[in-house]
Amino acid sequence: MAAGEGKRLRPLTERWAKAVLPIDGRPVIATLLRELATAGFKRVTVVTGHLGKQVEALVGDGSGFGLAVRYACQPEPLGSADAVRRALEAGVSPPLLVAAADTIFRRGDLGRAAELWTGSNTEGGLGVRRAPGDSEKTPVRVENGRLVALGEEGEDGLAAAPLWLLSGELAATLESLSGPPFELAEAFRRALENGREIAALELGPTRDLTRPTDVILGNFPYLESSS
Repeated sequence: MAAGEGKRLRPLTERWAKAVLPIDGRPVIATLLRELATAGFKRVTVVTGHLGKQVEALVGDGSGFGLAVRYACQPEPLGSADAVRRALEAGVSPPLLVAAADTIFRRGDLGRAAELWTGSNTEGGLGVRRAPGDSEKTPVRVENGRLVALGEEGEDGLAAAPLWLLSGELAATLESLSGPPFELAEAFRRALENGREIAALELGPTRDLTRPTDVILGNFPYLESSS
């Protein structure tokens, strides 16, 4: 998903698409695509919107990353579930791994998460990460490797990460969501309410581009105050 306006990253995102901004001197989406290729994925659909031509110019057909890349357009920022629906309309077939193009995952975590989910026999999977005390991240409650609740804090300090895995059955429910905005979080909450099992896939530390200071610290970490 690379369609967001990046409002909290303004003024940077008035000129640049969020997905082409760097961490460690490399565009976030470039690092993400290389990780997907390393994990064994072959085909990726990039959902673009705000300043999407920049993303397309950088990624091209994906061959530079060892992938076959195609595009779907999300004309308005109507939410994460709407972005997935645009990809489905463009011909993507479940099962799906969905990631936000503003987050760097620990090397190897995407492949491990996909493998764990495949072996879990659940209808969906959600990446979770340790984020104790971080009020900006959605807390989750997890029991025995299964997601129990979104938006409720558990004893282990886990929070949702922008990584979702959807079976065909779960993807089909996206059409019935209320909105706008149409969010994957709502689809997962509904699935839990209906007794569907969602695997909680614990990830290592992530790095996110949320505010302009994240761009500075993600590329010039020595500027961070030691106090």
